[in-house]
Amino acid sequence: MASSKKIFKKILVWRYKNISERQFVYVLSILVGFLAGFGTVILKNLTHYIQLLLSIDLVKKYQNSMYFVFPIIGLIVVAIIKKKWLKKHIGHGISSTLYAISKRKGIIPRYNMYASLITAPLTVGFGGSVGLQGPAVSAGTALASYTSKLFHMNTKTRMLLIGCATAGAMSSMFKAPIAGIVFALEVFSLDIAFVSLVPLLLASVAAIVTSYLFLGSDVLLGFELNDKFQISEIGFYAIFGVVTGITSVYFSVVYFAIRKFFHLFEKRFTRLILGSLVIGFILYLMPSLYGEGYGLINNLLKGNHIAAIGNTPFSFNHDNIWLVIFFLLLITIFKAIAMSTTFAAGGVGGIFIPTLVMGSALGNAFAKIINNIGLGFQVSEANFTLIGMTGLMAGVLHAPLTAIFLIAEITGGYDLFVPLMLVAAISFSITKYFISNSIYTYKLAQRGELITHDKDKNVMMMLQIDKLIETNFKPVHPEMLLGDMLKKAVATSIRNIFPVINKQKQFLGIVLLDDIRPVMFDKEMYNSIKVEAIMKAAPEIIKETDPVEKVMQKFKTSGAWNLPVVKDGKYIGFISKSKLLTAYRNKLVEVTA
Repeated sequence: MASSKKIFKKILVWRYKNISERQFVYVLSILVGFLAGFGTVILKNLTHYIQLLLSIDLVKKYQNSMYFVFPIIGLIVVAIIKKKWLKKHIGHGISSTLYAISKRKGIIPRYNMYASLITAPLTVGFGGSVGLQGPAVSAGTALASYTSKLFHMNTKTRMLLIGCATAGAMSSMFKAPIAGIVFALEVFSLDIAFVSLVPLLLASVAAIVTSYLFLGSDVLLGFELNDKFQISEIGFYAIFGVVTGITSVYFSVVYFAIRKFFHLFEKRFTRLILGSLVIGFILYLMPSLYGEGYGLINNLLKGNHIAAIGNTPFSFNHDNIWLVIFFLLLITIFKAIAMSTTFAAGGVGGIFIPTLVMGSALGNAFAKIINNIGLGFQVSEANFTLIGMTGLMAGVLHAPLTAIFLIAEITGGYDLFVPLMLVAAISFSITKYFISNSIYTYKLAQRGELITHDKDKNVMMMLQIDKLIETNFKPVHPEMLLGDMLKKAVATSIRNIFPVINKQKQFLGIVLLDDIRPVMFDKEMYNSIKVEAIMKAAPEIIKETDPVEKVMQKFKTSGAWNLPVVKDGKYIGFISKSKLLTAYRNKLVEVTA
């Protein structure tokens, strides 16, 4: 072990001497891209083999019944792995990464490198109605974080490598390198200079090459665009943009409502059983919602709505187009419920692909309504299926550019660019109006921990309040006499401000040295004046939970140089403006160097 450390140390020394920082970042970006791509390949293959194992002849005979049983088995196995082996919470991959960027300098726990690779295939393979994109990003970014730490890279480079891993995971999953880069920039709000785009490009290419090496030329969503965009259809696309926006709001509301409902049950086992039963029941009625749902999307793109709907326990005439539309709308509605319930029950997965499934079903149903309403209109069902995915991605994920470029790359051209842009813009605007943050970022935004494109806010977010608190202030008590205060506090303090606290250490106010200067040399006053008579309220009080941006605002409005910090009303120290500004400047240099 010691010898391997020595060898690695020699490698690092050789690197410092012979390879420039920029060149080494390029090398690491390729490595991270390969690792992210390989992790995505593992996720795909494990999920595929689990589903293959569950499709034996005996199972096929009782297929619908098994759809009810499988999710229960999968979620129980995942729960056992998390409790007995991992003993860690596995959060949503993209949300966890955003939190690591904003509050942990991009350092992601090492167990994230393998936790999602094990639990996500079990969740999805056994029928959990979630995706693999989030787990792929989780594993890739954890590998990138560990790689940067291993090679002693600075915070700025670590952030860049995390972006490389995200682009790589996306590129490998969909074989869409441009969309992968856009996704990394759009979702993680990385402050990327033009020169930094090269590592993203290298990582994206490395990941997609890895995918080709292990999976060949097969793609999850393969489609050749046959129907061109017609300007006469622009009105339908505008209306459809509104529809996808409303549906995106529905998606988010359902997700938060179901998660909130399941948290009413304190025991995880109760949530597991209840969620498993709900998912099993939904899959029994609508087997097309089993797993990720790529089969449904591809069948709709091929025009095979019978295969897309699947073998439901209901017998209905598939030639009745209005019943087909009804079932497609049911798929749209219940996909959000099935996905949210899978998460609430303890499953591990992502929301990216469920949005594609919902969007494809909604778009296909919308086109069918136009074509069969009896007004003589005829639009491309395949095109609306694709653009439905764009609308839901733009709305639910708050990622309109990713949505546009992903579908453009999937179709192999940009003939649908105008309707893609129109629907994405309308859907995103409507969703943003009602839901200010995406599912990825909602909780982070509530806690003031969300990275944005505002550099100042990002730097302030990365600062930690507890690291700024100074405790070398001498506290005094309200009943203390002036003489005692001068002897026990003023004479032994290097500060000119004194916090006033009671016996329970609750903060009551402050005494400034300037306030007592007129009487501090009058000994007759030493035994006649108490602290409570000379103390005053602090101009502002900082709570331990206040974000740094709010602390900065309190300094600005109060004009003070020192403000007290309290926790549950109890005094814990002061923050000085000078220390805060120094910490801000140092952090700014650290993340932008």
